[in-house]
Amino acid sequence: MVNGLKLPAEWLERIEDILEGRAEPPKPRDAATVVVLRDAAPTAGLTRDEGPGIEAFMLRRVSSMAFAPGAYVFPGGSVDPRDGDRTTGWTGPTPQEWGTAFGADATLARELVCAAVRETFEETLVLLAGPTGDSVVADTRGEDWEADRQALLDRSQSFAEFLDRRGLVLRSDLLRPWAHWITPTIEPKRYDTRFFVAAMPEGQRARDVSTEADRVAWVRPADAVEAARRGEMFMLPPTLATLTDLTAYDSVSAVLAAERKIVVHEPQAEIIDGEPYLILPEHAAQHYPGR
Repeated sequence: MVNGLKLPAEWLERIEDILEGRAEPPKPRDAATVVVLRDAAPTAGLTRDEGPGIEAFMLRRVSSMAFAPGAYVFPGGSVDPRDGDRTTGWTGPTPQEWGTAFGADATLARELVCAAVRETFEETLVLLAGPTGDSVVADTRGEDWEADRQALLDRSQSFAEFLDRRGLVLRSDLLRPWAHWITPTIEPKRYDTRFFVAAMPEGQRARDVSTEADRVAWVRPADAVEAARRGEMFMLPPTLATLTDLTAYDSVSAVLAAERKIVVHEPQAEIIDGEPYLILPEHAAQHYPGR
């Protein structure tokens, strides 16, 4: 069995053009995504230690999106040029330390961490920041927070300006590096994405505020993987692979304590016996429908 996904026949010409040099793949944009996690509430007859484990916050992209319409994703998006602003209030591991974790220089690492926190706030109102290095914003509900979110979305204020006006510092210590995926060369839109994990801050609530999503849900990784296998939840390979990895953990604290060696995954398109395939890592391929 081919370790990957069989693609629709219309991809064949695109793959041939890329492989034979007739088409130039677009340069991927740097991006960040955050898997926001919480410990699931115990169910009747079970203690916390017995289950049901952890839940991840996911959004379903609206069908009109140019990239991955209808896919379940984690909060995240592209780096904004102003994410590299050195005036951004910051506490926790330094950009240099993040660069070491993700194989990036300090400038890009700063941009990625800021993009991760900014995009999570823009899409869910979850804010990984606080007045001090050992505190976190308790609640982001209210018209004033929504106004700030809109100002970030329309770029009328930068993330650094937002934090400064609020008297907040970004808590990079609330994030952990998890994975690194690059969109295949055959895609017309490509992203070079670093994945982070973070615990849901106490007192805050993830909300359905993104205009790019038509549904949000807290899901157990194992349930989401099974739903993908049954064809009930469409996910791109990096999302499914991340959820598959998370099935090994029974608490958020265990996820945050995990030692991760960040390996770059870039699925490759190939033509096998005249058919187009996308070759994937085994932990991404094994749970797709039909496998």
